[in-house]
Amino acid sequence: MKGNFYCDTRACLRSTPTRMATKKVKSDRCVTMLKALADEHRWDIVRTLLAESLSVSQLGARLGMPQPNVSKHLNVLREAGIVVTERVGKEVRGDIAAAFRAELSKNKNRLDLGCCSFDFNLPRK
Repeated sequence: MKGNFYCDTRACLRSTPTRMATKKVKSDRCVTMLKALADEHRWDIVRTLLAESLSVSQLGARLGMPQPNVSKHLNVLREAGIVVTERVGKEVRGDIAAAFRAELSKNKNRLDLGCCSFDFNLPRK
């Protein structure tokens, strides 16, 4: 993932007493996103789902991952508000959450958390 994101963890930790509540909310979101996007497989899943909605089995085939692993990664991404899943018949389909997609589209597929920024346009290194 080198080159795909920039992170200044000190920015998440800096706060003054008057802005403590605002910083806490921002740092909580930053930590949640960092945990969700820290794994290269989850990064690959997000980049793939940005292009199209896919089932767990399709994601597994495309990324060369077993279905149980894809499901676990999707669960982490869903809890972070990055993806949504929907059962369609026997399949579970994943897609990028509307709010996350809107946030990315404002910045040309770049997520800026204040402390960190992730560029989903760059290829994985």
